[in-house]
Amino acid sequence: MAYMNTSTAASLGLMDRAAAVMKSIKEAMRRRRVYNQTVSELRALSTRDLTDLGISRSMITRIALEAAYGK
Repeated sequence: MAYMNTSTAASLGLMDRAAAVMKSIKEAMRRRRVYNQTVSELRALSTRDLTDLGISRSMITRIALEAAYGK
């Protein structure tokens, strides 16, 4: 019976792991920027503009989360 190790964390060096952490942090910061920008732009719209788009003010946070995180 063959054994296959699928763990990549054990085979990565310290610099590789640090680079992966930095990449993860940058991606999180990018997503947060998208979230903040979406919230800011939607909150700047008038209630009438939002209604024309089919959006209520209570939906802004959810829409921004979907835009940034796909949730």
